[in-house]
Amino acid sequence: MALRLSDAPADLHRAIAAGFTARVEGAADWDAPAPVAGWTARDVVRHLVEWFPPFLQGGADIRLLAGPSVDDDPVGAWRSQTDAVQTLLDDPSSSRRVLSNPHIGVLPLPEAVTRFYTVDVLMHTWDLARATGQDETLDPDLCAELLAGMEPMDDVLRASGQYGSRVDVPADADPQTRLIAFIGRDPR
Repeated sequence: MALRLSDAPADLHRAIAAGFTARVEGAADWDAPAPVAGWTARDVVRHLVEWFPPFLQGGADIRLLAGPSVDDDPVGAWRSQTDAVQTLLDDPSSSRRVLSNPHIGVLPLPEAVTRFYTVDVLMHTWDLARATGQDETLDPDLCAELLAGMEPMDDVLRASGQYGSRVDVPADADPQTRLIAFIGRDPR
């Protein structure tokens, strides 16, 4: 079944986080270099575990329970975070909450989680898989949908400093290859 950004936020997170969790649990070398310059496999997990809780707390006054340190237990740190986010999204009251941020405005909480966090988990699934020699396959339909939504915002995304320079790939490359290249990774 193909994933879509319009899927229920809890369902989309569950599916995407499961893919990332499989790579976390399959990682054998946490010091392996990742496709992001200067990062290791552990840093991919660290990024997701460290940026999102303050974003959520600052924008929605929600505090996720902290898990173990990524340095001590990257698997436990990830499991703790993904379980907390899933619990939040599964809670029916989350649909009545909002996240407010000076850069993005006010969004329904589940939409903000999908747009900024769940999508980030998807893209970093490729990074962790590449770093640790695991299956790099992402949902092709979701990759195509993300790319179609991101390409019109190319200048804004690059200016954010969150994406590297676009990597050239053939125009007829598959959606995953084009998405990975768009966000600044060399898919080769």
